Amino acid sequence: MSTQPRSPGAVSRRNVLKGAATAAAAASITGFPTIIPSSALGADGQKAPSERLTMGFIGIGKQASGHLGFMSGRTDVQVVAVCDVDKTRRESAKKTVDDRAQQLERKEFKGCDQYVDFRELLARKDIDAVVIGTPDHWHTIPIIEACKAKKHIYCEKPLTLTIHEAKTAIEAVRKHGITFQTGSQQRSDGPFRRVVEFIQGGGLGKIKEVFVGIGATSKPCDLPEEKPAGEIEWDRWLGQTPQRPYNKVLAHAGELPNKYPFNPGWRDYREFSGGYVTDWGAHHFDITQWALKMDGSGPDQINPPESSQTDGYGASFVYSKTPVGDEITVHHVNVVFEGKDDKGKASRETNGIRFVGEKGEIFVSRSKMVPSSGIEVPTIAKQTEHRTDWLQCIKTKGKPICDVEVGAGSVTVCHLVNLAYWHGQKLKWDPKKWEFVGGAGDNAWLDRPRRKGYELPDIG
Repeated sequence: MSTQPRSPGAVSRRNVLKGAATAAAAASITGFPTIIPSSALGADGQKAPSERLTMGFIGIGKQASGHLGFMSGRTDVQVVAVCDVDKTRRESAKKTVDDRAQQLERKEFKGCDQYVDFRELLARKDIDAVVIGTPDHWHTIPIIEACKAKKHIYCEKPLTLTIHEAKTAIEAVRKHGITFQTGSQQRSDGPFRRVVEFIQGGGLGKIKEVFVGIGATSKPCDLPEEKPAGEIEWDRWLGQTPQRPYNKVLAHAGELPNKYPFNPGWRDYREFSGGYVTDWGAHHFDITQWALKMDGSGPDQINPPESSQTDGYGASFVYSKTPVGDEITVHHVNVVFEGKDDKGKASRETNGIRFVGEKGEIFVSRSKMVPSSGIEVPTIAKQTEHRTDWLQCIKTKGKPICDVEVGAGSVTVCHLVNLAYWHGQKLKWDPKKWEFVGGAGDNAWLDRPRRKGYELPDIG
């Protein structure tokens, strides 16, 4: 239910132009000067309202709040609605948008509307695109409904909670012709593209192995019941996941002391996420797929740790054949690099990727790139910012750098690794058929039961 329905007098882009034209015509008839705000005409570097992309936000957590600040400050975008089941976050987001519009002197803007039910936001005809920043278990239903409502989509990673959802997301986006960007921003930021282009160009020769340092998988939720902090629609927050009592670690992790290195909150628990395997895997496994030219495909075999006595690491997956090498094994490890960093200092890294090829190796993370002796990685042209890439592709009808097929393929790799951990057995996977083969794996694992009322909708 909407907590603040759109007012009957809310101004659409068409009405703004119609009003401006009517006012100008009236001035010519009466002879009295009529002042039209410069922002309505696109002066001072701003786009006219009719040329701005109108946007809604579904889920306003920590990551989405950053996107909200970015989008609400652009001259070619106007955020008109926000949705969240948490009242405090919802009202804070509205204030952010309203304050920014005031700073930009957008006189025609009548205020940002708030919603609890994202379907009400999607029903608005004046919204062109949406940013989905909900927890992982709440990505796929809004993706499908946004596709059916013909809204372009930027959705945070990891893209889905299950492999079946990943395949369904591709089908929905393709059917409705939506411009879709997955929020795996490493494709646009940092030194990753530079390393990928070098590997794809043969700079390391044939790739032999890859080591990926990310955190561990998730665990079943065992949090005790607590009194809700603030006003929150708890049943809606749970969505498809099993019914359980409120705990602030799940719903308000970003507001707690930084107990963990990345303060996982709900990401720590299997009902809602795949842990760091999906959280950081949607970044580093994603870059691995890209470097191996395996976007839109995936590994053939997934191996659990060799010993059950592990610290949450040791799984691996194998690509039998890629354009940059055959029989490439990707290892999920804790320590991914030990040696001297790019500044000659001793370095022990637990987060990043190490590519090993015939000619040498390269370690890469968000903060550094360390090639082995004799390896020189050329610089590349400046990259387009990840969200800007999405906005540009909406206008040009192009395909963003992390299109739905890319995001779905990468999160599927993450899910396969988790399934190997959770079931402790070797899996054989057919990425073209999206199914386990050879009796190694159970296709029932591709999806999960959902609570009544939160089933996946038909893609339309």
